[in-house]
Amino acid sequence: MLTQGRYKFMTHNGNLRVKAKYEARVPAFYYIPQANDCMVLKEQWIRAKYERQEFMADGKTISHPGNREGFLWKRGRDNAQFLRRRFVLLAREGLLKYYTKEEGKDPKAVISIKDLNATFQTEKIGNPHGLQITYRRDGHVRNLFVYHENGKEIVDWFNALRAARLQYLKMALPELPESELVPLITRNYLKQGFMEKTGPKQREPFKKRWFALDPQERRLLYYKNPLDAFELGQVFLGSNEQGYQVFEDLPKGIRGNRWKAGLTIVTPHRRFVFTCPSEKEQREWLESFREVLSSPLTPLNLLEKFRRCTLLPKDPLCPH
Repeated sequence: MLTQGRYKFMTHNGNLRVKAKYEARVPAFYYIPQANDCMVLKEQWIRAKYERQEFMADGKTISHPGNREGFLWKRGRDNAQFLRRRFVLLAREGLLKYYTKEEGKDPKAVISIKDLNATFQTEKIGNPHGLQITYRRDGHVRNLFVYHENGKEIVDWFNALRAARLQYLKMALPELPESELVPLITRNYLKQGFMEKTGPKQREPFKKRWFALDPQERRLLYYKNPLDAFELGQVFLGSNEQGYQVFEDLPKGIRGNRWKAGLTIVTPHRRFVFTCPSEKEQREWLESFREVLSSPLTPLNLLEKFRRCTLLPKDPLCPH
């Protein structure tokens, strides 16, 4: 008869043997889904491991994704219609292009891998395979919302973009080991949702906006609607050591419009005042802001700050 301790030991070691067999050669760029990730990521990870046996030691050689070309359904910038678009990934050149015409020679957009992020946003997009691709354009964040009917295809695209991003990071930050670069490849939003905000004088009417907190770039982006192509504005969040703070409440004399659960972000340059639809949302936003503000700047933050200060010496984000 097995004791509870013996059962746990055998189960644990059995799991380790299975993991060693089926995950012997998982590429560093390949995204391993977590408990809160969407179903398509979990399903394709299981299929890749056990059905296709892509990561076994005696399996076929895993080719490092380089160039990739195919069609994705992309949401229109100014409407909700999804249209078939040709996408081309050139990993060695560090570029992603997409075309409005299937055989067109001139791309609609040429996206630098160094500015790119990809994150599955199935609920927001309203599709079980919905992927959000973001990049910088003219000082703003540009959002592309895409999907593919086939789950393997969209996950393959996601991992190809991650492979290209890892290749860029190795060139941009050659002093860092691969293990420290992997968490910087792509990121999910730490928190998203509606809040109301007032203006810089705190006397302006509160307006409802959709907010997305990017923990890696330390930016709070806000939009009129969740699926807008461009943000209305963004707030850089430094660290507590730099004088950035968040408080649970509204400043004295300020009242929200419909929502009363308030919070205030204080930066070295100004104060940002928000109200949340519930106390639960207020707590979640506070926890998320505190997590970002209490963490030190990453090598990518420092690299971006150096780039901005070099190009834009009057940028308020610069330390001087």
